[in-house]
Amino acid sequence: MNRIDRLFGILTLLQSKKYVSAEKISQRFGISVRTVYRDIKALCEQGIPVSFEPARGYFIVQGFFLPPVSFTKDEANAMLLVQSIVKGFTDQSIQAHYATAMDKVKAVLDGREQERLEQLNKNIHMQVPQCFIYNHAYLSALQDAISAKTILEIDYVNKKEEVSRRRVEPVGLVFYALNWHIIGWCHSRQDYRDFRVSRILKLSNSQVPFSKTDHISLDAFIQELPVNY
Repeated sequence: MNRIDRLFGILTLLQSKKYVSAEKISQRFGISVRTVYRDIKALCEQGIPVSFEPARGYFIVQGFFLPPVSFTKDEANAMLLVQSIVKGFTDQSIQAHYATAMDKVKAVLDGREQERLEQLNKNIHMQVPQCFIYNHAYLSALQDAISAKTILEIDYVNKKEEVSRRRVEPVGLVFYALNWHIIGWCHSRQDYRDFRVSRILKLSNSQVPFSKTDHISLDAFIQELPVNY
């Protein structure tokens, strides 16, 4: 990768995250930390306001306008292929968000590339088993609660067809055993529980912050899962 491409890559990386450390930039582009310093200086000299916060990393000053992101042909192809996977392994909420994201990708392509991408789309198909058809629309709401650290209120039906109402502090989402699962601290059980998303009958975000502050990490919980797929 030449230096110009690397500078654009660093700029894109800074756009995609709130903070990026010099070490992460170094690892991402296979360069030394000293070279990262020089590259950041070069971006600043071009008028891009990159700042630094100790213990967090580099960031682009809020309010600075950057032109729309462009995509290469191969990047657009990759996102088109992922669209088929999204349709097969996510619910209605994620599918809708991904569709609008793809519209934005197509909008920055020129007319010829748009036509080529549409033609390619007609020649990609993923045959999805019935068990992967998710009729709910909870995954987006679950993601919001995980990132905001707010308590969920759910009506849940277990394997015995017993319905209960739970207040849950969601730790993370895991896809295993051909289903999405929400891992969270259950207030009524005073313990961590694994809720299969397809068994949630009703879901609402209370907007109330977590009451427990020392949650187990998702990686640690995954080690205890009954299956490894």
